[in-house]
This record gives sequence, structure tokens and C-alpha cells, in this order.
Amino acid sequence: MTIQTRRHWHLKASLIFVFLLVISPLTPTITRAKTLESEENDPASALSQILRLERIEVPGGAELITVHAKLGGLESTGNDNWVPLVSILRDTLGDNIAENNRLRYVWPLTYTRPSTKQKLAAAIPFFYARVGNKEKLSKVPPAALDLASPESQVWDKIFWTALQGILLDPYGTPIKASTSSYRRNTSDYRRSHIIRALSVLALYEAVKGESAFTRAEMSNIQARLLLTEKTFGGLVDDSNLQSYYAKQTTQTRDERGHNWELLRQRAESESLYFEPLLMPDGSATHALLWVAKRDLIKQQGSRYSSRFLNIANPWTDKRLLSWKGYVETRYFDSDNHPVDSQTPGAEAVEMIPLGLYGLDNPKIPMLLVDFRDSYNPKKREMSRRVLNDVTRNVLSLSKFGNLPFFLGRTVFDFVTGRRGMDINQPSRLATYSQLKLLLALDTSMDPELRSEVSGRLERTSLNPFENDLNAEAHIATEQYKALVAFAVDPDGLAAKIERDRRAEMTSQEHGAKAQLAFRVLNVLSFGKYVHREELTDDMEDRLDIARRLDYHTKFLQQITRSSADVDVTWNLDDVRRSVRFIANHGSEAGGNAAAATAKLFARTKDDDIRRACIDGLSRIHSRKAKTELLRISQNNNVDKALRDLASEYLRGNTPRVQPIAATVSGTPVEAGQP
Repeated sequence: MTIQTRRHWHLKASLIFVFLLVISPLTPTITRAKTLESEENDPASALSQILRLERIEVPGGAELITVHAKLGGLESTGNDNWVPLVSILRDTLGDNIAENNRLRYVWPLTYTRPSTKQKLAAAIPFFYARVGNKEKLSKVPPAALDLASPESQVWDKIFWTALQGILLDPYGTPIKASTSSYRRNTSDYRRSHIIRALSVLALYEAVKGESAFTRAEMSNIQARLLLTEKTFGGLVDDSNLQSYYAKQTTQTRDERGHNWELLRQRAESESLYFEPLLMPDGSATHALLWVAKRDLIKQQGSRYSSRFLNIANPWTDKRLLSWKGYVETRYFDSDNHPVDSQTPGAEAVEMIPLGLYGLDNPKIPMLLVDFRDSYNPKKREMSRRVLNDVTRNVLSLSKFGNLPFFLGRTVFDFVTGRRGMDINQPSRLATYSQLKLLLALDTSMDPELRSEVSGRLERTSLNPFENDLNAEAHIATEQYKALVAFAVDPDGLAAKIERDRRAEMTSQEHGAKAQLAFRVLNVLSFGKYVHREELTDDMEDRLDIARRLDYHTKFLQQITRSSADVDVTWNLDDVRRSVRFIANHGSEAGGNAAAATAKLFARTKDDDIRRACIDGLSRIHSRKAKTELLRISQNNNVDKALRDLASEYLRGNTPRVQPIAATVSGTPVEAGQP
């Protein structure tokens, strides 16, 4: 298949997917009855009934923002099944200026410290199963990510990898396998709850009404959470976060559309019934395949291809003729379209679930639940894990140190990935985590079917750290109580925020070499040592200026990295305000601010903004700013008046620049005012 043909195929699949969302399909696709919460035509309105926000002021100038969800799909948890799911700390410095806000910690409240039994099980090599739920909860929940210091995760990962290879691996296979297994389980457990937090925030983003987060903040949070999957994701610059998030969102939609159509077509060709499972915002993340009991005799002995479905032939399976498991009655008209039970001529048909699939994976839909063979999806999930554990921990083979193994593994990975074979595929971790959230939120699914799916899902889990759905709801509720108590205690979260601010001041007081040394000491001390500056009376004022400079610098970086015309696309009042703020605080600005200002000068044709850029560069005390001024003064493509202005600044003269009206919170402010 040529590249052009593949592109045409993907385009057709995407168009068909959109068509399926707009009109009722002619193929045997089941649409489940909508719940009371989702009866509104607009999913955003329905979401407002199952999601809510709570803000708690934290002493010292911060707020704890928590998303609660109504988990109608679970057993009663009290409080009408409202469960806190994700909390985020925003350090506001005690004012209402959005520019100096800093997002800090993300707490997925279902994420907890494992019990001793879970830790022991996680260290057992080749042990791929749950061992029960954590019951005792007494401490403040662990944060899954510090949004203000994402790079710390990168250095920690590098340090532990080096420690594993240098100190632990030489002790032999048992130690090597045990420690590797524990680290893998720890990483996967954290990642699964980050994925859950991502799904919750994506749902909240679609809720109507005023949001606690700006669009930029929400994109940054979700991008940072997504980047935790990447080895060096914590090093991605903040200015690239929004574009990264937009790219990943588009890719996810494409994968869902591709997998939707692929699974639907295979179901149609095998005379099975396809049913998408929708999140409350209307996005299809999973799908069920059913077989009609009446077809088991009609189709008995028919040819069957398990390609992409990866379940056994239902037409030769005698167990289905006397099926004792879950059965659901649906109604169809004479054209085999699903209808309401009250429709004249409706025929009652007994339906048997065969498989549940995730749609978020690249290339193929992944089997999550096989209702006839619980071990089927588990062995497919284990295939990549076992292969990695055997080659690395038992045979001590590495793709970087063994050429034959490198070539063989590369070919194997290419073939299994290219052919869409459901072995050796990326982990089902993401789509498993989303399914657990879907089961908790969806009240349209029959309780018996939900219980069946949930039980099979828990048995498929490979991680001893995982807890079941009802246990996680209890964990989230109890941990939120502990977090709130910690937040309102002046010696609790407020004290932690003060320590974080003192650590943040390190970049203001020390150069790059000293900061690197502090980071090395932090890693070598297993995170115990964190360099913090002394608390001073002007610390908050200095942090305010530093954060606002960072905000305006990133805003200019975002503008200059955009391919759009600056003078047409962007609000020039906002652009002027950012340029003026950097100019007024040039002594505190650095090379990044100078580079962003110089790039803006090259991209805009507005004479006032260009003059302000030159003025700003003259006030920034960095070599980069002087270099950019010199470049402008020597650029013959620049107007002579602007070249002369840059030359005057380079000679130390300070020509008066015409005031530029800026806008701060809707109020005009003359240039020169902060």
C-alpha cells in the first residue's frame, strides 16, 4: 500500500467517522439509552450536573482547586456519590493578578501510597496481578506532579536508572529483576492516575460557565501531565506546551476515529453488533461488541476472521448456545435497526457481550475485556512486559549493547506494530484508566454488566499497587479530607508554599552553574536536600516581578513562534503591555526576554511597538540585548529612523520614546508605568 493510498484511506475513515456522528448508521450499531444527566442536547450542560468545582483559600496566598464528580456508577459512597477526584494548588501570592500566579501540585486523589503488602508484591519478579486494596489511610496524599518543577522528574528518572545499572544490577538476576519490577510498577501506577486526572480535567474543560482556569492554564496542565510519559518531557519549555497539547488532542481524535471505523467495519463483516461507549462529554473512548442469540444458530459454522477483533469464533462456540453469563434484551425493527421496546413490530432479541475495546490506541482497537476468556486480554497485555523482563532481567540483553538482539528486536517491533498485531503493543494502561473512570461516571450501563466489566477489568490488571473502583472512591474521599485539613493549617500547606517560594528564589540569586550543583545535590540526597534562600521582607515583591516577567516573556515567545501575522491575529494592546512591562523591569529581565523582544521587532510592522522593542532592549542588562540592538542598527532592511534610534542607545544616549498606551485590566496606562 503506497503512502498516498494510506493517506486516502485515513481521510475516508475520518470522513466516515464524522458521518457516523451526524446521522444514525445503517449498520447494526447499538446506541444505549441516555441517562438522566445526559438528556440535554448539549453535553456541556449535562457535564455541569455531574462535575463541580470547589475552591479553598490557603493561608499565605494560595488556593486549592478541586474537581468533584458524581460517580453514579458506583455503590453508594455517601454525599450523593459526589467524590473529589483531582486537586490542584495555585500560588497566587495573595493578590488578584493572574500574571503572577503559579500552578504547583497536582493531586489525583485516587493515587495513594501503597500498603506494605502491595510493595512486597510489586517487588516480586514476573508477578502480574493485584493483591487487594489499601485500607488504612492517615497521611496527606502524595502529589503526582509539581507543575512548577517538572524537570525534577527527569533528573530523578536518570538518577534511578544510573543507580540501577551501577549499584543494583551487578548483584545478580534476583536483585536486578526485583528492583526493576518494583520501579516499573511504581511508574505505571503513577502514570495510570495521571491519565485519570487528565480525563477528569478534559471533561471539566467542556463544562459551561466560568472556569477556575484560563484556557492557557488548562492547556499547560494537561500538556504537562501528558509529557510525564516522555523520558525528557519535563524539559519541554513552557512556551511549547499549548502547541504540544493541541497536537496530541488532534492525534487522539484521529486515533479514535480510525479505531471506531475499523472496529465497526469488522463487526459488520462478522455479523456482530457494535456499540460505542461515550464519556459524558460525548467522546467515544471505548466500544462493546455483541452477538445476537438468534444469530448463533443462523450463522453456525460460518467463516470467521479474528483479525483486529482478537476473540474466538462465536459461531463455533457451543458455550454461547447455553450461555449462563450476562444477557441483555434489545429491540429491533424489521430492518434490524435498534428501536424502543414500545415501537410497533419491535422484536425482542437477547444480546450477549463478547468483547470490550479501547479506541485510544495507535493503529488498532485494543481488547480490554473478553467475556468468554478472562486471560485473553491479560496475556496480550503481558506480552510486551514479559518480553522486556526476560530479555533485560534474565538474559541481560540490551538493544544498545547487543547488535544481533538490536536487529532482531527492531524487526519484531516493526512487524507487530506495522501489522497491527495485538501483542507487543504499547500498554493498555491509558485506556484501562479511562475505562475505570467511564464505569464510575456512566449510569446508563446495567449494574450487572458494569459489575461484570469491573470485575474482569480488575483481574486483568498487572499492577499490585492498583485498587478497585469502590476502594478508590473511598481513598479519594478520605485523602481529600486529609488534604483540606493540611491546607487550612497555617503550619501545613502554607508552610510548604513558603518553602517552595524560597526555593524558587534560587534562580534569582544564583547562576546556572550553582543551580546545577544544587540539583545534583538534590538528586544524590534522594530529594532530601533542597536549596532555599533566606526569607526576606521583599521576597514576595521580587517573586511578583520575576513571575510577571516570565509571563510576558512567554507571551511574546508564543507570538513569535506563531506563523500568523502578528499585527492581524494578536491584540496589539496586549502585545504593547508585555513589551512595556519587560522594558520597565529590564534590570531583572534576562536573555530570553531580550530574544523574544528582538523576534517581535522582526515580526511586527507597527512602528510604536518596534520603537518600544528597541527601548526595551536598551534597558535589559544582558549581552543578548546588546547584540540584538547592534544587529538592528546594522540591518539595512530596517527603517533608518529605527536604526539611528538603536545606535543612540548603543552609544549610551537615552532618546525619549513616545509613550505607548497599554491596557491593564481594562484601564489605559501610560508607558513608563508598571
